[in-house]
Amino acid sequence: MKCDRWRMCIAICSFLCSLSGLIVILAVNSDEMVSRSERRRLAEAPVLTWENLEDKSFMDDTEKYLLDHFPFRDGLRRVKAYFAYDVLQQKENNEIYVANGHAAKLEYPLNEASVKRLAAKMTGLWQQYFPERKVWYAIVPDKNYFLAEKNGYPSLDYGQMIRLLSQELAKTIDCGYIDIISDLAIDDYYHTDTHWRQERILNVAHHIADAMGVGGSLSFSQGNQAGFTEHAIEEFYGVYYGQAALPMEPDTIVYLTDEVIDAAYVWSLEDNMQTGKNTVQIVWPDETGAVLKPIYQMEKLEDERSLDRYDVFLGGASSLQIIRSPEAVTGKRLILFRDSYTSSLAPLLLGAYAEITLIDLRYIDSAQIGDYVDFADADILFLYNTSIVNQAQMLK
Repeated sequence: MKCDRWRMCIAICSFLCSLSGLIVILAVNSDEMVSRSERRRLAEAPVLTWENLEDKSFMDDTEKYLLDHFPFRDGLRRVKAYFAYDVLQQKENNEIYVANGHAAKLEYPLNEASVKRLAAKMTGLWQQYFPERKVWYAIVPDKNYFLAEKNGYPSLDYGQMIRLLSQELAKTIDCGYIDIISDLAIDDYYHTDTHWRQERILNVAHHIADAMGVGGSLSFSQGNQAGFTEHAIEEFYGVYYGQAALPMEPDTIVYLTDEVIDAAYVWSLEDNMQTGKNTVQIVWPDETGAVLKPIYQMEKLEDERSLDRYDVFLGGASSLQIIRSPEAVTGKRLILFRDSYTSSLAPLLLGAYAEITLIDLRYIDSAQIGDYVDFADADILFLYNTSIVNQAQMLK
């Protein structure tokens, strides 16, 4: 009996010590508001009120908070990933798979309704804002284009996606398709991230400029970095690194500068809303008090609110941005309907365009852009990656 009591006492004490230790660790970890590995903000501790207690949201929010701040969470996620891959023999974890040293997220099957929805959105914009102008469009393939089928993963029909989009647009719009897919290979993308690498897409930039008739204004030739200076940002862990929860070597971000890019500045709608300078009628150099920032924004590397080092390109996601460079050799303007891929592409086009307006319809309603953007005499380009085409409902 005494032995049994001692065992029970030891078990109870061990449990209480473990519980106390977890509480202490949880208290220390609770100050962390961002998960760098998962690239997201962690849940905050809920404040108890009568309302959230009555509707039971307090318990739900508390559960999310405890899960997000559970001790050794990243290590446990990695164990789970190893178990899924090595024990259960799953080919993906959280829809992320690793092949040829690259992490990628499955995008399947082809959503033809989404492709038609995107075509309708583009047609509506053309009819409302620039009905007399020719429209150019291009699609950035995701990494599945190069990895999925050859490694035994389901792959959407990229040929059908492009044919369907082209057919829908041709019903109404004077448009031209720029096939940049043939300019790309898997090593033009980061290993741990979805995006392409700026130093590897000079041929893409030149192909687009050539198709729109301004390629002769660029200072570089296809695939030739002459005239650019390379700068490196080490230790880039992309969006798929945290989602896969597997150990991978970090990437290096390389960004390019020349005289045209160094002289350029970016005006963003969000930056100027708080100042009241949310008008695009700005003088260059600025005399209106508007907030202007450089092409590459190094402060994003230290900003705790920025979850992505890729945000150094133009400062990251924004509804509306205008880039101008006094060193551009032409006075031409480009209106670019975009996603995050164009943040690293647009600077390479500054040699051909003195002004580039970037519009991200994920963050601004189509009906509002006429309040800020002058479409007169501008070239028009739509450039979206596969995920946007296949999930066009995210566009406003």
